[in-house]
Amino acid sequence: MLKELCELQGVSGDEGSVRDYLRSKIAKYAAEIIEDPYGNLIARKGKSQKPRIMLAAHMDEVGLMITGIEKKGLLKFQAIGIMPNVLLAKRVIIGKERVCGVIGHKPIHLAKDDELKQVPETKNLFIDVGASSREEAAKMIKVGDYATFDTEFRENGDLVCGKAFDNRIGCYILLQLIQKTDMPLCYAFTVQEEVGLRGAKIAAYRVKPDIALAIDTTSSGEWPTEKDIAQYPVIGKGPAITIADRSVVCDQKLVGILKETARYEKIPFQMKRPMVGGTDAGTMHLVGEGVRSAVIATPARYIHSPMAIASKKDIAAAIRLVECGIRKIMEKGELWA
Repeated sequence: MLKELCELQGVSGDEGSVRDYLRSKIAKYAAEIIEDPYGNLIARKGKSQKPRIMLAAHMDEVGLMITGIEKKGLLKFQAIGIMPNVLLAKRVIIGKERVCGVIGHKPIHLAKDDELKQVPETKNLFIDVGASSREEAAKMIKVGDYATFDTEFRENGDLVCGKAFDNRIGCYILLQLIQKTDMPLCYAFTVQEEVGLRGAKIAAYRVKPDIALAIDTTSSGEWPTEKDIAQYPVIGKGPAITIADRSVVCDQKLVGILKETARYEKIPFQMKRPMVGGTDAGTMHLVGEGVRSAVIATPARYIHSPMAIASKKDIAAAIRLVECGIRKIMEKGELWA
């Protein structure tokens, strides 16, 4: 199921195929399923009770949007959530017809010395689909089409490799919880997180949760850092609990319960490096009169690139931490009164 999720196309604003897949997988488990006008998929399981808890995982991935077609058939594009240093010479799939292309740049033997010393800017890159004219390319591609990386999902022992781990891993975790637990929760599969945490805000307004947990993916970093600088999470050591990032200061009671639960259940976990990144919690906590919010994220190497690497053990531990943590939150109902 994780392989199927990761190989779907779903750049921010074009999450339809991911949404359809998820709906098909949760239809027989949910008491109610809503697709809101913005494209979020919200599922309710069990009878609503206090505290009302919402889990959110965003469906969208980073990618490209076609912005123009040149006279000789080359495609201009805008990157969505991707830095140009990971783009050159990568294979992509474009649009509903899944047209194959490759990201190109001026050949190295034609570049000037100063150009060879710099990472090409996105505006100087193009996608080549083999067309020889604007007219030929326009038969296959139109401005506004989305492109994703042509990456095959692979497994190697405990490791999985593929695209869109941010945040199809989170979607996979929510699927597992919907299918295999009886917890009375609202599950929100949100849109457009990568372009401003947009869908989660709308979903939270509809659900009006007392507590919201963003289930996401976070960058790992297995490289040396300066002394006394907080480390990034690393793969293989469990999910990461966020204290604060650039979008939210998490609720201290929730963070405490998650840590307490992980220790009691002997679930490996890490703390995310503070003040780095952002998640759907960044907008959910601001809804209405305020929503107690926290984040549980699975570490993965090289997110926001053509291929990421994650640990199956970390994903399994994240599922356990979310489930056990929520049950503990429900037990402590007096804290949220």
